[in-house]
Amino acid sequence: MKACTTTPSSGAGKLRKPARSLHGTPPSTLLHSSPLDLCFPQWFRPSVTREGGVECLFFVLGTNRKCRRRRRRRRRGEQNNLKALEKNTYLEDSSSETSFRLKKELGFIEGVGVIIGCVIGSGIFVSPKGVLQYSGSIGASLAVWSASGVLSMLGALSFIELGTMIPESGGMYSYLHIAFGPVLAFLYMWVTTLTRSSAGTAVIAITFGHYFLQLVLPDCEVPALAARFLAAALICFLMWVNCVNVKWVTKMQNVFTVTKIGALLVIILAGIWQLSEGHVENYKSPWDGTRTELASLATAFYQSLFSYTGWDFLNLVTEEIKNPNRNLPLAIIVSTTLVTLMYTLTNVAYFAVLTPAEMLSSEAVAMTFGTRVLGILAWSMPLFVMLSTFGSTHASVFAQSRLTFVGGRRGHFPFAFGLVSIKHFTPVPAVILSGLLTLVMLLVPDISHLINYTAFSATAMQFACILALFWFRYKHPEWPRPFKVWLAVPILFAGVQIFLLTVPLIMSPMEVAGAVGVILAGLPVYYFAVYRQDLAVLFSGTLDNLTLLCQKLFLCMPEERAE
Repeated sequence: MKACTTTPSSGAGKLRKPARSLHGTPPSTLLHSSPLDLCFPQWFRPSVTREGGVECLFFVLGTNRKCRRRRRRRRRGEQNNLKALEKNTYLEDSSSETSFRLKKELGFIEGVGVIIGCVIGSGIFVSPKGVLQYSGSIGASLAVWSASGVLSMLGALSFIELGTMIPESGGMYSYLHIAFGPVLAFLYMWVTTLTRSSAGTAVIAITFGHYFLQLVLPDCEVPALAARFLAAALICFLMWVNCVNVKWVTKMQNVFTVTKIGALLVIILAGIWQLSEGHVENYKSPWDGTRTELASLATAFYQSLFSYTGWDFLNLVTEEIKNPNRNLPLAIIVSTTLVTLMYTLTNVAYFAVLTPAEMLSSEAVAMTFGTRVLGILAWSMPLFVMLSTFGSTHASVFAQSRLTFVGGRRGHFPFAFGLVSIKHFTPVPAVILSGLLTLVMLLVPDISHLINYTAFSATAMQFACILALFWFRYKHPEWPRPFKVWLAVPILFAGVQIFLLTVPLIMSPMEVAGAVGVILAGLPVYYFAVYRQDLAVLFSGTLDNLTLLCQKLFLCMPEERAE
């Protein structure tokens, strides 16, 4: 079925209403039509043709003299539009086949910026005391921070193999879908998109609002409602930026990455200065009070690994990376190494100034550190935290929208969320949905409990992806692997993941039960919305109308997959 039967030579024809389809997924009527076809009256008679491999639009008007003049003027404008479209459209390979897809805007520097932007948030500035509380000593705390960085590197190396072998956006969602089928992939998206990512982004945005108000009103108590309003304004602004231009996104992310590194360097250099002045009292007996219980050790690792969350976020945007076989491994290795070094050295600096008792009693460790060391520049610490949380929220909105976009493309979300703007080459509907879900999370009174419930499920999904790597090694050894990790690396990472999954069953079975409940809640949704097509067809009309609305409102089209 064609979207429009009108041709430039005939000058006649009618626009036909698109047929219904299961899950609201449009047939060829929507897949190969421009959203502009649906935005104008019938007498305008739009049709889609191809010239030189580049998609362009020609509008067929009447045959009278006035219409012919109008047509000539419009064709002159179309030549300019065609040049602009050729400039903004990239080739998938060296062939003449051109595809309408998300643009490749991420290089090595931008990849490093995305990972550091996602990983370094407010945790290292505000609450690194959780690791000290459960490890019991300075030496054990530093060992846990370093070991967590090494563990993150093991996982990152394993995910590099997956990302270069399967160069598709979506990260763990895509790997689980290809390895184990749609059910597990849907459950991952259910937990990540609807709860964990949205809740985590909301917490970071609220932290931004809190420190912004603290900087503007230093002598007043920060109202919680005002912080949430500022968080909502930040999320709306970042939604707009991510809809308009990917280059703006990458440039902003680079700026905030430099700001985060600069803030941590200020703390590290101040700590080194204190150590050079002879303030080494806290390091004379660094292992006193070390706790050896497995439960405490596992909790300390959980506290530390939460601060490293985000090292796999670049895999969510693999299709937008230039030369992913080179830039994906380099960006992940460099950024993970840099974060590990800076986290460890930042804690060394903290302990050079603060005693363990002072750190445990502090509500915001970086603020206490700045007051003790920076003097009149102590005001800069709230500014650093504010900028850091701004960058983290920015990176989270960017990465989360790509997961939603891939879900819409595979049919696990309505097809409307798999559309791409023909003007900006951005997944506008997916960005808006991700932002709206985060705004909804701002209405939850205590978001931290929801994050705790999903932390176990996130670890379980990472373990499932390592199993997928083993499955691919066994089932598809012939698949090209531009980056092949040493097999001992994923085996060691899987062993640590098993330990981190087993201990919570003994320590906090109720939280584990809550995490499993959140996962299982997605099964009936999958059954009725995806698996049972005879039931899903009842909603296809509504979903088709949603797709048409997004095409008209945002000028979006489906991607053209390169063959």
